[in-house]
Amino acid sequence: MAVSPRVLPPRKRRPSPSPSPTSADLNLMNSLLCLSQEISALKPLQCLLIGKSHSAINKSKLLAIVFEELLGDPVSNALSPSSSTLLCFEEMYIVLQRMKTLIEDCSNGSKMWLLMQIPHLANSFHELTLELSTLLDIFPLQEFDPSPDVEELLGLVRRQCTKTKPSVDPKDDFLRRDVLALLDLIKKEIVPDHLKLKHILENLGLRDNSSCVEEIESLQSEIRTQIDEKSKSEIVSLIGLVRYARCVLFGFGSSTTEKPDHRRRKSLSDLTVPVDLRCPISLELMRDPVVVASGQTYDRKSINQWFESGHNTCPKTGQALAHTNLIPNRTLRNLIAMWCRQQRVPFESVGSNDKVNGVKSNFEATKMTVSFLVDRLSVSPSMEVANAVVYELRALAKMDSDNRACIAEAGAIPILVRYLASDVGSEHPNLQVNAVTTFLNLSILEANKTRIMEIDGALNGVIEVLRSGATWEAKGNAAATIFSLSGVHEYRKRLGTTTRVIKGLMDLAEDGPTNSKRDALLTILNLAGDRETVGRLVEGGVVELVTGVINQLPEEAVAILEAVVKRGGPAAITASHNSIKKLSVILREGSNTARESAAATLVAICRKGGSEVVAELATMPSMERIIWEVMGTGTTRARQKAATLLRAIRRWTAGVGTNEVVDS
Repeated sequence: MAVSPRVLPPRKRRPSPSPSPTSADLNLMNSLLCLSQEISALKPLQCLLIGKSHSAINKSKLLAIVFEELLGDPVSNALSPSSSTLLCFEEMYIVLQRMKTLIEDCSNGSKMWLLMQIPHLANSFHELTLELSTLLDIFPLQEFDPSPDVEELLGLVRRQCTKTKPSVDPKDDFLRRDVLALLDLIKKEIVPDHLKLKHILENLGLRDNSSCVEEIESLQSEIRTQIDEKSKSEIVSLIGLVRYARCVLFGFGSSTTEKPDHRRRKSLSDLTVPVDLRCPISLELMRDPVVVASGQTYDRKSINQWFESGHNTCPKTGQALAHTNLIPNRTLRNLIAMWCRQQRVPFESVGSNDKVNGVKSNFEATKMTVSFLVDRLSVSPSMEVANAVVYELRALAKMDSDNRACIAEAGAIPILVRYLASDVGSEHPNLQVNAVTTFLNLSILEANKTRIMEIDGALNGVIEVLRSGATWEAKGNAAATIFSLSGVHEYRKRLGTTTRVIKGLMDLAEDGPTNSKRDALLTILNLAGDRETVGRLVEGGVVELVTGVINQLPEEAVAILEAVVKRGGPAAITASHNSIKKLSVILREGSNTARESAAATLVAICRKGGSEVVAELATMPSMERIIWEVMGTGTTRARQKAATLLRAIRRWTAGVGTNEVVDS
């Protein structure tokens, strides 16, 4: 027999004890005590606003004693403060919290920007002191029956608040005026006095290379918190001043390490950007991704430059575009922004490709800095100093187009050529990497492409690094430089006729690590946009090469196969037969982009290879099912190409003649 569960009668709840009249008040008093103790534990500011911060901390120490005495007094604890007393405590807590935040912000921010804000910040300290003085005037001490000592302490704090004046420390004000004077000189392109510059930096605690690097990073962080353009412009000027001072006063000490890229706080240049988020043209993180008529995505600025150079094809697939309209890829843009947030690097929107960490350089200060750096290189310094100087040029060239123009116009390119040599790479590999990467960064500017192609020894130096660079990084960056140069149609044809370029790219794509392979394959793909170059690539074994790496880098490899088959002759079709099986695997398992290229490549092979190729494709297991899947889930172009393949297979099965196997 089932036993019914026993139902217990509802338990009568015991009423909760009413809070004592002073429990909430004691909590608020405890909070005031803790907050005043936290302020007391802060270190006074070291360089600027020293007196203001000392005064605020000392007042907090006295208040902490007052609150501690009141909390420890049993008579005071037995009292129930009035509502006006509670309101006074609440307002005092807010004032102390603002005071703590002000001191912490001044301690943790940029010293240069703090100096520029001195009048405003000094006034903030003064206003907080006045608010605290008002609250102390109405502090209901009589409600607590305090000891004489507490009364005396509270009176002391009140008198200190009353004596405070709304003034700026003369030393801080003079220092601020000196910096403004230096900025004005730089704006007029007048070289500032280095002793004066050193004096200012020492007063701000910037006494060596590393402290200047930290200050630049602090300013770069500061600029991202600003809203108005005037403040941003002022901070940019300060960055230029500190960067110039760092170079002329401290000799680039932090850049002489073997791996300078990892010395600084994590930034975009320190990260490996996922290939799906990189623009196939610039190889940089896309900021404003757009889709072209072929369905491929590029960064808006890069593809616009491609079109402006006279191209009407898709750079990645070589497909002729029906139009040059650009459609924003908002989904990818959101993914890029999410990746940037996860990596703790800034994401700037349209027009920010010419910035690093969202900070554009100050032209006048950059011009002075570049002039100083190039002068140092021109006197043939030691390799250690040369490495540091070249690294500074590399970092500047990565920032924006103004910097790239300044560096080239200062005559840096002919001087940098000497550091591309093989003997430099064998003895100082990091110097060679910095030099070729500087060329890569400079080549982003269209005018510099011409300079690199025309200045004696520059292109040959880059090719030499591609062929025999000391490290894979150097070779990969040389390949990327050639990719950048090949963005100009005239130069692409010229580079495609250079056997050393093709051989170097093929060797790198075959033997290099993944990132270097990708750089080489993308450059080969760009060169394959020229029909004459395709013949040389086929003769050099490009089909066999990409077939060998298709499993590792399917999108790049299949795109090259498509370009080669479309523009190549009978030799390309014959060579591509061995890749049909691998293309069918990509058609089944690859990404949308790879499947699209695979379908287009198979159509081209079938069209030019005739019924023999179609027969091989038709007899592959499950081929029709795979094609149907692409027709159902692929991109628009992939579906169109898959439909063409399906018609070809069915016509072959029906015995249609060779010339009609694949329609156009």
